[in-house]
Amino acid sequence: MSNGSLYTHIQNKIATIEFGHPASNSFPSELLSRLTASLNELSANKDVHVIILKSEGEKAFCAGASFDELVTILNFEEGKQFFLGFANVINAMRNCSKLIIGRVQGKAVGGGVGLAAACDYCFAVEQASIKLSELTIGIGPFVIEPALTRKIGVAAFSELTFDATSWQNAYWAKGKGLYAKVFESIKEMDAAIEIFASKLSSYNPEALVEMKKVLWNGTENWTVLLDEKAEISGKLVLSDFTKKALHKFKK
Repeated sequence: MSNGSLYTHIQNKIATIEFGHPASNSFPSELLSRLTASLNELSANKDVHVIILKSEGEKAFCAGASFDELVTILNFEEGKQFFLGFANVINAMRNCSKLIIGRVQGKAVGGGVGLAAACDYCFAVEQASIKLSELTIGIGPFVIEPALTRKIGVAAFSELTFDATSWQNAYWAKGKGLYAKVFESIKEMDAAIEIFASKLSSYNPEALVEMKKVLWNGTENWTVLLDEKAEISGKLVLSDFTKKALHKFKK
């Protein structure tokens, strides 16, 4: 469990990917790689029409990058490779031929907000507040920025980024377009997701593939773009400011 867990279940043409980690469902590099591989496999699976992305438990959806791993980064290449993990996941979600439904059952921070933004349609509960706290540790949400800006716009992204210590609630996120629907309870959300995913899986799969292309039109340069963003983060994570902030956080 130190590197987290990831399980995929397929039933009735619906694939469910569930990831987890003891540290609020945060992502070390290995778990990011496993998620990327699972998305790529499901993209090529003709028996799958729709994907549901969820995390374990009833608390945090995703706390973003693994702080334990960030602290161990010693050079630029290691830093870039770590942030490329998130870039690869976002690009896998973008390139996946299946529509991806996000299930956000709790708070999301940093990369977790980026995951939600990269979903094609996102369900959430009232407790699913969001925060981009990267500036507080001397880096920034560079890799996830294209996904967020695409979904919520530059103004909302700026508000999240610069107010780095504040949470925005689920209804704020819904108003900006990050979440499609917000529910009072996980039970209600899961019931709605089941109905929605079943309907989607019954539609012409070729039409769903073409709709996916429409949704992501104009992002063809993201393989290069996110690589460049990972380089920025990989450099900043080595700064004295970030090193001191990470060690303070650990203490």
